[in-house]
Amino acid sequence: MSKSVSLLSALLCTFIWGTTFIAQDTGMDTIGPLTFNAVRFLVGFISIIPIAFIFESKKIFNQINNNKKLFLKLSFWIGLFLFLGTFLQQAALLYTDVANAAFFTVFYVPMVPIILFMFYSKKIHWSIWPSVLLCIAGVYLLSDFTDATVRFGDGLVILCALFWALHIIFIGKFIQNFNIPLFFGALQGLIVSLFSFIFAIFFEDISLVNILNESTSIIYAGVLSGGIAFTLQIYAQKKISPAPSAIIFSLEGVFAAVAAWIILDQVLGLNNLIGCFFILVGVIISQILPEIKFSKNR
Repeated sequence: MSKSVSLLSALLCTFIWGTTFIAQDTGMDTIGPLTFNAVRFLVGFISIIPIAFIFESKKIFNQINNNKKLFLKLSFWIGLFLFLGTFLQQAALLYTDVANAAFFTVFYVPMVPIILFMFYSKKIHWSIWPSVLLCIAGVYLLSDFTDATVRFGDGLVILCALFWALHIIFIGKFIQNFNIPLFFGALQGLIVSLFSFIFAIFFEDISLVNILNESTSIIYAGVLSGGIAFTLQIYAQKKISPAPSAIIFSLEGVFAAVAAWIILDQVLGLNNLIGCFFILVGVIISQILPEIKFSKNR
């Protein structure tokens, strides 16, 4: 797989995440966040697993058996991080507004290189740091956070950002050892669904009628985000390391703003447009400058 394919996968994945944010918000009118995620990721699993067996059936069991212990370990942690990240994001929307959630979620962008540097001794290209600052500034302007009040839900979103960062890092570890992106894209969705169902049984009232009432949002967020987008993330990180990947994923805010402008007729002000520009520049810097340095070394 070429880097251009990984970059295209990252952009498409981020576009889907941004445009499904509305469905994630409206899908909790009559059901709780755990129930929503349980059904959403089950739908995602069902949508991807047949494709996985069609294209990867010959190598799934071989790759797992080659290093079963590592596969089980990474599957557990990646599934847990994704569960905690998605649950906290959904739950936070009950206690804060979209502007705050959008701003604090982007904190996973600096968290990824910081964790890699501090705990894994990974060398981070200098261009990542100005890119991170541009992305944070861009989301700050894009989310209109200047008019927002800090709430309890904001703490949940910051914690959510930590688990997003860990998920991105561990996906990077997974693809270094296994080449079954379709199967694992489906599997991590099933793990999230199981975790969500278990906790929903104890903390929420699960109503089939209410689930059916939210079926449009669940199917939309399940197939596109829970299934396709998180699988595309794995393809994206095949050729793009975690730190630059996190910067590209910050474009989610740009796509969400454009979707809100088109679907909800929300107005994009000057600050919003400048914010979009900052994020785009940050993404471009993170992708181009390391390549320029590489060319000089040659």
